[in-house]
Amino acid sequence: MSIGSEKDMIGLQRAGRLVVQAINAMKAAMAEGVTTQELDDIGRKIIEEAGARPAPEYFYDYPAATCISINEEVAHGIPGKRRIRSGDLVNIDVSVEFNGYVADTGASIPFGKVPPIVPKLCKATQEALQEAMNAAKAGKRMVDVQKVIDKVAQKRGFTVIRNLSGHGIGRKLHEAPGHVPDYSRKKDRRRFTKGMVLTLEPFLSTGPQHATETSDGWTLVTESGNYTAQYEHTIVVTDSKPIILTEGLPLT
Repeated sequence: MSIGSEKDMIGLQRAGRLVVQAINAMKAAMAEGVTTQELDDIGRKIIEEAGARPAPEYFYDYPAATCISINEEVAHGIPGKRRIRSGDLVNIDVSVEFNGYVADTGASIPFGKVPPIVPKLCKATQEALQEAMNAAKAGKRMVDVQKVIDKVAQKRGFTVIRNLSGHGIGRKLHEAPGHVPDYSRKKDRRRFTKGMVLTLEPFLSTGPQHATETSDGWTLVTESGNYTAQYEHTIVVTDSKPIILTEGLPLT
């Protein structure tokens, strides 16, 4: 969607604050042996007590309130009996529908004593997100986001998961423009417009460039032994710096 009124901005800001509140509460509850289902229950409680609805469940019948992915799991991991252990890289992705507006956020959180490569990967992914947001200005090409993400990944010695990317958002969880950036396009002539609402969410990895779906129909993974980090903001495009609707993500 594009911002059409002050009401739109206020609604999106409320949704943005709620997803950040949920993800921070889930991070605070992480402990050795806690299950991903227990973390999901915390996120659901915060979302529903505010009068909102978990967006993946509402729009797609996803079988949980939030997505929690660990280590080789890249995205859309279904919360369940898996227990968090020291050394895990835990990605939490939260999105809500709140009074007709949708916001989406995500962060990768190292837990306990992780391999040295993990904080480096997280820092590089945060850098890639910042550079992507810097490139997302009204009138600029969407392919410029791809270029800056690739540049950061290459400079830091990581790869980019190319079949996962940001997207339009606002009234629904996924709207036009789809896939920002879109690695499947040989030439991407799309440009950002003022007021456009979208997510930016680079996925940097320790080797793979593609995530594959498991038999559960949701979870996307790479080969065992790899790590992937993701950080995601919902933003509003302006002529200069974007308006970040999801300020306050947990960062390493």
